[in-house]
Amino acid sequence: MNVLEQINAEMAEAVARAQRSLVQISNGRHGQGAGVLWRPDGLIVTNAHVVRRQALQVTLADGCTLPARVLASDPGSDLAALCVAAHGLHAIEPRRAWPLRPGQWVLALGHPWGVTGAATAGIVIGLGKPPEMPRFPGELLQVSLHLRPGHSGGPLVDEHGHLVGLNMMMAGPDVGLAIPLPVVKNFLQKTLRVDGIEFAHDRGRP
Repeated sequence: MNVLEQINAEMAEAVARAQRSLVQISNGRHGQGAGVLWRPDGLIVTNAHVVRRQALQVTLADGCTLPARVLASDPGSDLAALCVAAHGLHAIEPRRAWPLRPGQWVLALGHPWGVTGAATAGIVIGLGKPPEMPRFPGELLQVSLHLRPGHSGGPLVDEHGHLVGLNMMMAGPDVGLAIPLPVVKNFLQKTLRVDGIEFAHDRGRP
């Protein structure tokens, strides 16, 4: 196997690994966006703008569709947490080394224009406050890849398929924005005390 074949195989494997944690979020009529399984007990993270509608449904990677309930939402940081009544799911593995460096490869997963489980690749431009969003409360990952409707809330992963952020929006030609992993972790710890409780479904079924 030559170097190019090896790189292709490794990237495809990273996508396949992350796809197991990718979900589609809809309001029962048409797709609204994507999300990612944070824990095996049905905890999902996504963008707040993906869950504005009621009667949410989540379709897992195996095609199973379940009703979902919003646990927390912060429009300011564009983050939301949902839960579904399921266990033993394939949770995403977060990247341990941080921060990312400019030039590192990343892949965005989602369902752009209804294409289920699609992937697109690019490199990290930088981490900071983009001039297009001066009021955003924090830094964003700026990446050189195309995010389309249906990518929102899906995982941005590294070359191993490990989560580095959540896809958010396009900021201009060939520039996408993603919410960095530390910001996602902060949101979950603040709103749901993710390190201190089991979400399970003792708060009621979705």
